Amino acid sequence: MPDASRYTCGIFAPTQRRSDALCGRFTLKTPAAAWTPQFLPLWSEQRRRDRSEALDVVPRYNIAPTQAVSCIQSEPDQQRRWSLLRWGLIPPWADDLAIGNRMINARSETAAEKRSFKQAFAQRRCLIPADGYYEWRKTPRGKQPYWIARRDGGMLAMAGLWQRNNKLGEGGTAIESCTVLTTAANQTTRDIHDRMPVFLDRQAQQVWLNTNVDDPAELQSLLCPAPADWLVPRPVSTRVNSPRNDSPDCIKPIAEPGSDQAERFEQGELF
Repeated sequence: MPDASRYTCGIFAPTQRRSDALCGRFTLKTPAAAWTPQFLPLWSEQRRRDRSEALDVVPRYNIAPTQAVSCIQSEPDQQRRWSLLRWGLIPPWADDLAIGNRMINARSETAAEKRSFKQAFAQRRCLIPADGYYEWRKTPRGKQPYWIARRDGGMLAMAGLWQRNNKLGEGGTAIESCTVLTTAANQTTRDIHDRMPVFLDRQAQQVWLNTNVDDPAELQSLLCPAPADWLVPRPVSTRVNSPRNDSPDCIKPIAEPGSDQAERFEQGELF
């Protein structure tokens, strides 16, 4: 497996994007040793037997488009492998990296038919580990960011697609990139945004990564909103608006804007 220490948050310079783009930021702060047993069970067991080191993945609190993200891909023999892919799918026919900036997300309802995603949907599906994502709610005071994570603090498996472009890499090296599939928001998050990433449970993850599954209807049935009681939105500061900020402060909860507690804080009554 590749050495994650070679990939820092600066390997791909983040492009300037609107902070309210659907699933335009997410987190993976959980140590790799805690999530590899779920996402890479065979490799994790081999590592345990050999007493080898876990993936050296740097904790991330503000992962942004065009950066390198952890992806779990499936080999033809159904073995899983971990890779770092550029976030923002670049189709094989693309001759400009900038196209990926517009393809950080793909609508799950139409991805199987769209030219840019059709081949990947059929043959190159992946999981993108995360422990939370950001979304922005429009308010009279401006856009308020929320960090949305599992109620129990567990890991999330975002459904993704990946592609390989042989035209744009340097020195004959192909560029591998990915996109996050989205679906309609559930009852918990729809007041913040009308869309959300597709999150797969353990059983759905197995099917999604199975390269022998090619029935569009079966795959489409997996791409539904998360259960309403699964996620909790927490308001956070606007530090997350800049991809240059990548620290625990990005997920530090703040008082709900407009609440009595927030008003008292602004008036100096809370410290």
